[in-house]
Amino acid sequence: MKSRYRWLAWSGCALLLAGAIHVCAQSASDARKIFDLTNQDRHEQGLPALHWNDALAAAAQAHAERMAQEGTLSHQYPGEAPLMQRASQTGAHFEAIAENVAMAPDPEGAEQAWMHSTPHRTNILDPKMNALGIGVVERGGSLYAVEDFAEVSQTLTTQQVEQSVQSMLRGMGIDPSLAATQAEQACAMLHGFPQGVIPRLMVRFQSPDMQQLQAQLRQQVHAGTYTKAAVGACAPIGAQGAFTMYRVAVLLY
Repeated sequence: MKSRYRWLAWSGCALLLAGAIHVCAQSASDARKIFDLTNQDRHEQGLPALHWNDALAAAAQAHAERMAQEGTLSHQYPGEAPLMQRASQTGAHFEAIAENVAMAPDPEGAEQAWMHSTPHRTNILDPKMNALGIGVVERGGSLYAVEDFAEVSQTLTTQQVEQSVQSMLRGMGIDPSLAATQAEQACAMLHGFPQGVIPRLMVRFQSPDMQQLQAQLRQQVHAGTYTKAAVGACAPIGAQGAFTMYRVAVLLY
């Protein structure tokens, strides 16, 4: 699994003025304006548009409020959870996540500052990112803006995971139609085999990607003379945070 956590900030030059923090329709409008500008930047580079993600937006909004309260820019304040945990707590699921923060007079100012900063521009134009949530708070005429980007993957059911692995095995000449029950039992175990199960080979693996077979399994299938398989999926063991992860056991015969 590849994951990224970028700590980035633009210090900005707008003056901080005393005043109340306003989270209102104008802030939502400013967030949508930044969202549109960000996707315009991507479109100009031939990249697909990012999708709005409510969970990321909730995390970004909470952090924007904290920035306005502190009167400074930071990706994490004392007592505040780190980005990955903040996004997880609002319900986001992802394979990678990154964040831009800024203080600017308006949405256009924030977008221009980010696009003229190499690391922030990299986040905006990252081809792997597909989701974005934005939070904006106005204080004393200045905007505190947060962009939370993520590579959000489709969350598959256990049955869908099994079907995906079965399809890939079938493409390699293996009949994966054996009953899944014993493979599912093996999947839930850290070591050993379920009672009475003696496959020629068993491979357990965890992966965020169900688009291709795990490398060890591919090697074993290519090297062996297996003809049949049972595929079982189960809850991942030891997976942390909001990173999408799947666990599978394949019994080969």
